[in-house]
Amino acid sequence: MIKDIATPVRTKAILEKYGFSFKKSLGQNFLIEPNVLSRIVDHANVTEKTGVIEIGPGIGALTEQLARRAKKVVAFEIDKRLLPILNETLSPYENITVIHQDVLEADLKKAIEENFSDCEEIMVVANLPYYVTTPIIMKLLEDKLPLKGIVVMLQKEVADRISAAPSTKEYGSLSIAVQYYTEAKTVMTVPKTVFVPQPNVDSAIIRLLVRDKPTVEVEDEDFFFKIVRASFAQRRKTLLNNLVHFIPNGKELKAKIEETLEHVEVDGKRRGESLSIEEFAKLSDALAKVVK
Repeated sequence: MIKDIATPVRTKAILEKYGFSFKKSLGQNFLIEPNVLSRIVDHANVTEKTGVIEIGPGIGALTEQLARRAKKVVAFEIDKRLLPILNETLSPYENITVIHQDVLEADLKKAIEENFSDCEEIMVVANLPYYVTTPIIMKLLEDKLPLKGIVVMLQKEVADRISAAPSTKEYGSLSIAVQYYTEAKTVMTVPKTVFVPQPNVDSAIIRLLVRDKPTVEVEDEDFFFKIVRASFAQRRKTLLNNLVHFIPNGKELKAKIEETLEHVEVDGKRRGESLSIEEFAKLSDALAKVVK
């Protein structure tokens, strides 16, 4: 039987063999607990019909757990020092392709076409580097990839923000952006003690199931997200104040913005965090006629 990569002893031996040192700038924290990795794969419902995109495989701890259940795994690794390590640790598995590229610069549609034509569904499963969590998740969603879902480990605080409900301190533009495209749920928290090196914060696993169509229909998606970001620009300010300050020519359009708020029955004295995604949709469609 092949020994798991993700044990403290095996991880230490692999790192020592290759003289590998962690780069803080790449947010490298490797998992050393096979049970946690197995549960990540469980939450992603990976089967022999699934094609998996992994981001930041490290020394291959999660990659091997995915390969044991998935039809195929394509892993994007930015750190070239890890390529020879992955070549060795993943050699028992024939269904893994490692691509040396920054996933933020990758043509993921092309990668999917080239690798997953024989897969019934595609999941993204990863232990994400904390410093680029949000850009990676937004790229995956904004690229409109044919994904069933995304199951990722990230900083617990970010997971809380993504899955937050209106009128909570965690709720913000990130919550709305992700929930617009997906059904978001934090499925597990993970203590910092199961990583090497240990991060300063606890982590969480979040599951994002991609919706067949966005939560709300809006006439102009880009404008909708601009209004959302403007509404949260300064959390202590009222909705009206934020819109006036962060919409181009907002001061000149103040009276029209007030009229529009009244028209969609949203009190301008409310704060952005109190609005539901449906209220933001109505507001942005109405404002588009006024400020464009």
